[in-house]
Amino acid sequence: MKMNGNTILITGGATGIGLALAEAFVQAGNKVIICARTEENLKQAKEKLPQLHIRKCDVSKEEDCEALYAWVTANFKDMNVLINNAGIQRMIDFRKGTEDLIRHRMEDGEDEIDANLKSLVYMTALFTPHLMKQKEAAIMNVSSGLVFYPMPAVPIYCATKAAVHTLSILLRQQLEGTSVKVFELIPPMVDTNLDKGARKARGQTYFGITTAELVQPTMKAFESDEYEIRVIDPKLASR
Repeated sequence: MKMNGNTILITGGATGIGLALAEAFVQAGNKVIICARTEENLKQAKEKLPQLHIRKCDVSKEEDCEALYAWVTANFKDMNVLINNAGIQRMIDFRKGTEDLIRHRMEDGEDEIDANLKSLVYMTALFTPHLMKQKEAAIMNVSSGLVFYPMPAVPIYCATKAAVHTLSILLRQQLEGTSVKVFELIPPMVDTNLDKGARKARGQTYFGITTAELVQPTMKAFESDEYEIRVIDPKLASR
């Protein structure tokens, strides 16, 4: 995949892995659009990287996705890379019945299945026909190492990311012979605010690799057309 001259849309691009990818792609000479639910996070990202194009969007809502699609295709007709990065991680204990499910929805107004899977499915369906018209295009879905080593404390997160993994394989097969390449970024534990402090609450003392450590091998793999980008945490691999 070419590394510059792309027009890239990153969901959940205002913080964490999304923002780190945005910065790397901007530095490589690409036009980058990010979307996120929170206006303040978008403004802070824009202050850090003035080259960014920003758009408020809750990708768990189909109407927001459709408005984003209309805006992007009207203003960035050469958009050729979609990075489905938006996602959330919550601790859910089914022994409590629906208690955790309801509490998290009340606290942050988000649903893990909607945020992690439904949004990715709808965004991919919206943008794939547009991407197929481009000379060279790509979709990158961000899943997780927890696909292969699931953790009981975050069962819905693990299940939705497993679905993202399977969908990426099947999407790659469907789009074979088109101009659209399908990548899957499979990060290890990364030190971000994905879990809103749950790792610390569980008593963890190690929070994973930095976003910079994730992005460096990701960019190399993207350039080399390594469609399953499995980034290994060297600290955990040596154990």
